[in-house]
Amino acid sequence: MGFTKYTTQAEKTRVRMNEGIRVPEVRCLGPGGENYGILKIEEALQKAKEAGLDLIEVSPNAQPPVCKITDYGKFKYEQNKKDKEIKSKTRVSETKEIQVKIGTSDNDMRIKAGKAAGWLKEGHRVKVDLFLWGRYKYMEFGFLKERLERFLAIIPESYKIADEIKKSPKGLSVALEGTGSKKSGPKNPPLSNTPRAPEETSAETITKVD
Repeated sequence: MGFTKYTTQAEKTRVRMNEGIRVPEVRCLGPGGENYGILKIEEALQKAKEAGLDLIEVSPNAQPPVCKITDYGKFKYEQNKKDKEIKSKTRVSETKEIQVKIGTSDNDMRIKAGKAAGWLKEGHRVKVDLFLWGRYKYMEFGFLKERLERFLAIIPESYKIADEIKKSPKGLSVALEGTGSKKSGPKNPPLSNTPRAPEETSAETITKVD
């Protein structure tokens, strides 16, 4: 372990360590978080050598720069872990749209419900449209709302209603957001008989970015 083993690797990742730290003095932290205060660079390097570890610059923009005595391998592992957490939290969230019709088959409904569940699990908002055309545009709101709710009931992922069911240019729509937990209950709850529309091509799933 220690001191110069990882110097080349550190240079590739632009992390200054050991003799690569070219400043007259640094604020030095020990391997257990001890604060050694401001030391001349030679003193800090000597402490790292005595510990069989590396002197790594962790805050280059501080005055003076902050360095920590630690193992570079451990330091890099912790940095990668932090980077992944930050990336996960800053991932761009999208609004996904999925469209169903009164005449959509039970099998297609389950496929679409599965897609919606996957998007919710990934942290996306999902907008569900019940597309209405022809005479269906003039049917009672309560009847149409029930049809949309039947689709929502088979989504195998827990969610909350972000925007309530309401009329939209396409028909009826509702927006969902995931809660991070899986819905309890039967995996494939039965679908009640639904009036069928004339034969048609199944609607495509749409994706849009906020």
